[in-house]
Amino acid sequence: MAYGFYLDSSICSGCKSCQVACKETNHLGVKNLWRRVYNYQGGSWEQNEKGTYIPKDVFGYFVSVGCNHCDAPACVENCPTGSMTKDPVTGIVKNDPETCIGCQTCVTVCPYGAPTYVEELGISSKCHMCFEEVERGRTPICVATCPMRALDWGEIDELRAKYGEGNVEVEPLPAASTQPCFVMNPHPAAQPTGQGTGSVVSFDEELAFV
Repeated sequence: MAYGFYLDSSICSGCKSCQVACKETNHLGVKNLWRRVYNYQGGSWEQNEKGTYIPKDVFGYFVSVGCNHCDAPACVENCPTGSMTKDPVTGIVKNDPETCIGCQTCVTVCPYGAPTYVEELGISSKCHMCFEEVERGRTPICVATCPMRALDWGEIDELRAKYGEGNVEVEPLPAASTQPCFVMNPHPAAQPTGQGTGSVVSFDEELAFV
């Protein structure tokens, strides 16, 4: 009964409601985000004979991603204290703040950058799929607040049956080496992981203030 997330990147508007709702609900400090909305853009502009700049192969799309509660989570496998655990029933990956020593191994090994280091507490923190809400029969806050209904959540097998296998190996995401419980319908302009010609726009600058 492992749970997972679904994203329809083709209709994601990049409004970041999911990102903001997650941050506010979990009282996350500056530089700590459990869900991130990436703005991936590429292409160039060229000047025509009239001196007007016109787009050349310009593209852009958004990817919203949190912890993917992977079937083979690198954070769990490499945590030296056993602080990172994966629930055998729900598949939710959690970090225990009582046993976390703040070594940041999880931060380093997660290909999705899901765990973040909380400097003021000296520990790592990450998306826990709003497990308390889930236990009450509700959905994670990021899914509940998406105005475009680009996000969905549920048992991963049901999500795949409903939406298909999709493709999560698109820029700026990594190769799916940890077997993420994540299904995505890519944007039509999406480029394959490792073959992209664009870049993530303004995320580092944004993170400094949120």
